[in-house]
Amino acid sequence: MFTTRPELRGTFGMVASTHWLASAAGMAVLEQGGNAFDAVVAAGLTLQVVEPHLNGPGGDLPAIVWPARRGEPLVLCAQGVAPRAATIERYRDELGLELVPGTGLLAAVVPGAFDGWMLLLRDFGTLPLREVMRFAIGYADEGYPLVPRIARTIRGVERLFREDWTTSAELYLPVPEPLSLFRNPTLAHTYRRIVGEADAAARGREEQIDAARDAFYRGFVAESLVRFAEETEWLDSSGERHGGLLSADDLAEWHATYEPPLSVDYHGHTVLKAGPWSQAPVFLQQLRLLEPLDLGERWTAESIHTVVECAKLAFADREAWYGDPDFVDVPLETLLSPEYADERRRLIGAEASAELRPGSPDGREPRLPSVGAATSAVAEGVGEPTRGDTCHLDVVDRWGNFVAATPSGGWLHGSPVVPELGFCLPTRAQMFWLEEGLPNALAPRKRPRTTLSPTLVLRGGEPYLALGTPGGDQQDQWTLHVFLAHVHHGLDLQGAIDAPNFHTEAFPSSFYPRETKPRHVAVEDRSGAIEGLRARGHEVEDVGPWSLGRVSAAGRERDGTLKAAANPRGMQGYAVGR
Repeated sequence: MFTTRPELRGTFGMVASTHWLASAAGMAVLEQGGNAFDAVVAAGLTLQVVEPHLNGPGGDLPAIVWPARRGEPLVLCAQGVAPRAATIERYRDELGLELVPGTGLLAAVVPGAFDGWMLLLRDFGTLPLREVMRFAIGYADEGYPLVPRIARTIRGVERLFREDWTTSAELYLPVPEPLSLFRNPTLAHTYRRIVGEADAAARGREEQIDAARDAFYRGFVAESLVRFAEETEWLDSSGERHGGLLSADDLAEWHATYEPPLSVDYHGHTVLKAGPWSQAPVFLQQLRLLEPLDLGERWTAESIHTVVECAKLAFADREAWYGDPDFVDVPLETLLSPEYADERRRLIGAEASAELRPGSPDGREPRLPSVGAATSAVAEGVGEPTRGDTCHLDVVDRWGNFVAATPSGGWLHGSPVVPELGFCLPTRAQMFWLEEGLPNALAPRKRPRTTLSPTLVLRGGEPYLALGTPGGDQQDQWTLHVFLAHVHHGLDLQGAIDAPNFHTEAFPSSFYPRETKPRHVAVEDRSGAIEGLRARGHEVEDVGPWSLGRVSAAGRERDGTLKAAANPRGMQGYAVGR
């Protein structure tokens, strides 16, 4: 079949990401002798600079890694937690809110991405901190071509910046022209100061990296973040001005962690995902539901209907059961079992379902959020969209190291710029519910159930693919469809990424104001399936021919050949390799 680009092949190294400059930075690190972990950190820090509408130093980060010397996978959780002062009573009773605002300081959790990148670099990388941070510093200081989507994002919040978020106006206004050279000298200074303090604090490589972590979470960066949260108030999506709740202790007492992944076997592959502090298990639940079903040789109205109906069942369980397992008992063993999937699969009919239908694992009664009562309108003029988007990157090197990482948050339109740092606080707390008894209800020091969801696939017990996508609630649909097209339709990585994609939003959105669209399915119109889906009762959103999914992937064949591919939609994602 026609593909927009070739699937890259080589033996040295592969980097695929949502921005060509990040892919190039990662490849440059591999060329200078670094490994996949050095490369992914260099690329990830570069993404914080060149895609500020999609992620930033104040964001969050999950990754799934395969360190070759370790010989087994790990999940990196760099999802920051809610402040100690963040309670349901504080938001509902004192502030009169039914939802955590989608923008502003009240939505802030501890920024996790920086510690996550540093932990990967310290534990599995080989290069000094200065070497991997030089790309991000260079682009922040000397400039980078601003992609059109950033200019459109800034234009969408121009009024808010001018009238209220004045610290953001100082950096981003007047609205820059698309592809003009854009600089963030304040962020460059922040990065340089972190490197300088790390160099001054210690001689050894690992000690320098730990000193950089201290500078961010216990040093000058933390001091600026806390002062900004405590001393300023800004308009947010509730229509009111609020300050933040982050404290020095919240930052100093948090750190990124590792944990074992969840897994499901599917048609000769083992798929690895993060735990229920993310939405990642929905990917695995969908695989369980789909395993015995015939998906045909291409996407048709019948196969799309089947996949969408399975997605609705898995996402209904997400709403009823997923949350931070340090706080709630998530019945994962049952949710991921073949027997549970057999029971749930019987609910799939010939017509589109309209109800949210969670299961009852182990006989437990599900409880769903009171969406109708809680959903709030976004106040006029406070910045849209309240949801941001995300980045993704995959790296595979000649030594057999794999990384799939999905950094996000700290969006330029999510929260005002901290003026002395050049970046924004995260707004991931908007994903909590302010309703007692729900698994994803707000609690102090709890992780919000993030949508971020990288994927690692094994074949014969060895790492085979690293892949993922931006897309919020759609991540574990778009990536799943690419994986299925590769496994069932026989497409190479680029062909599977280029194939028509689709998704449903027939469940509560993870983002403020938490909309639900019953019977919804969005489809790229080149699928040829739209009328067939409408005949099955789906409310079809015809989104155009090249608009859904931003998946990238990198992999390794049994003979050592490396491969990679990236999404052509949006004209900025690229894979590089040799």
